Amino acid sequence: MTPQELKASILQLAIQGKLVEQRAEEGTVDTLLEVCKKNKLESIRDGKYKKEDFTGKIADESIAPFVIPESWAWVHISDMALFQEGPGILAVDFRSSGVPLIRIAGMQTDVVSLDGCNYLDPDMVNDKWAHFRLDEGDIVISTSASMDKIAVVDKSTIGAIPYTGLIRFKMYGGISKDYFRWFIQSPCYTEQVNEQKAGGTIKHYGPSHLKKMVIPIPPLAEQKRIVAKIEELLPYIDRYEQAWSRLEDFNRRFPVDMQKSILQMAIQGKLVEQRPEEGTGEELYQQIQQEKQRLIKAGTIKKEKPLPEITENEIPFDIPDGWKWVRFSELMISMSTGPFGSMLHKSDYVAKGIPLVNPANIVRGTIVPSDKMMISTETAKRLESYTLRAGMIVMGRRGEMGRCAVVTDIEDGWLCGTGSFFIQPSSELYVQYISTFFTTPYAKAYLGGESVGTTMSNLNHKILSSMPVPLPPLAEQKRIVAKLEELLPLCERLK
Repeated sequence: MTPQELKASILQLAIQGKLVEQRAEEGTVDTLLEVCKKNKLESIRDGKYKKEDFTGKIADESIAPFVIPESWAWVHISDMALFQEGPGILAVDFRSSGVPLIRIAGMQTDVVSLDGCNYLDPDMVNDKWAHFRLDEGDIVISTSASMDKIAVVDKSTIGAIPYTGLIRFKMYGGISKDYFRWFIQSPCYTEQVNEQKAGGTIKHYGPSHLKKMVIPIPPLAEQKRIVAKIEELLPYIDRYEQAWSRLEDFNRRFPVDMQKSILQMAIQGKLVEQRPEEGTGEELYQQIQQEKQRLIKAGTIKKEKPLPEITENEIPFDIPDGWKWVRFSELMISMSTGPFGSMLHKSDYVAKGIPLVNPANIVRGTIVPSDKMMISTETAKRLESYTLRAGMIVMGRRGEMGRCAVVTDIEDGWLCGTGSFFIQPSSELYVQYISTFFTTPYAKAYLGGESVGTTMSNLNHKILSSMPVPLPPLAEQKRIVAKLEELLPLCERLK
């Protein structure tokens, strides 16, 4: 049950006579109704209010929404209070000072305020709208069908005029304004407003709707006890709402936090067990270096400038004894950025052709082409050194850090865009492990913290090359990815 549902339930119990006990010594509503009748007749004076009969107790049970205690009575709201919708006043009548004209902006708290009000000429008010002047204790509500604005007039707004779109209630004697205020926040009142829609959707309601609506009235002493009990329970509802909000926030964040935790555990060697027979990260590292030396000797790649050893200060967390910390570029055969912007122009784009892969085309680990970012075969040939091949990793170097995808056979032959890296991992590595590594909190934090740029994060070759990477044995890389493929979809289902 939400906090709003709990509050509504309490208010509904209150106006059904189920929140406090009935006491015989408090009598019935009969005396109270006599006072209301007298007050109603007295309020119709000077011809300013339309004369109406006092209905009194409603005998027709079909009109009553539910059964109430015998000491109570169902009555029309019009017998309990004078209500008026504020007059429609033209902007030309607004003044910089004078009588305040209360607007919806003044309904933000439980007390009517002068926020957002205009002012009216006092003489004009006395001539045209004096009977709309607010008195202390009047209840003012918005005429919106959402009924989300309810406030009480205090000394600061006595004599002000409610603008159109607001309804003032002036309670007759014997009716607690606080009881009435809680009633108009109850489901019973809301349901009656909704019934006035008559099959359509009303954006506001007014006196013509209110005349058809009814209210359950207990003796005055019981009204006061009901109000006291509601006010006693409100702090508990507030505490429940705070706890509910924390729980909702936790539930909202839990799938994402769990996903991050699982990914972080994966690269810390805590997701799957280590198996001595699978070798070590050091052995795999040496195999990668041997592969690179063969390619250098064959002239396929150039010899790289050695990178400094990883220091203790650079190591963010512990890894298993069989793993090894290495620089990212030490695991890659090649790393390149896409073509400079000057190498591609709007005139090079065609309606149908070879897709470019920019950061926006990398979506949740997959490559999604755009019809607006394609080039001709001739342009692709001119830029063939930027061609993507299956098994490469394409990574965005602008915006969200760590956004990458493995190039599949489908994207083989496409072109790396200006805002991306294209990377060829060693054949000794499991490329899905490297791709997944960049989705981890550690990788995103490192790249985000080390990236450069004022208006947008912009990853460069040096930052990416130097990043420390935890290297497990090849077989363990595959088991890690398999376990992630098993667990991560479960997190997605929780969202």
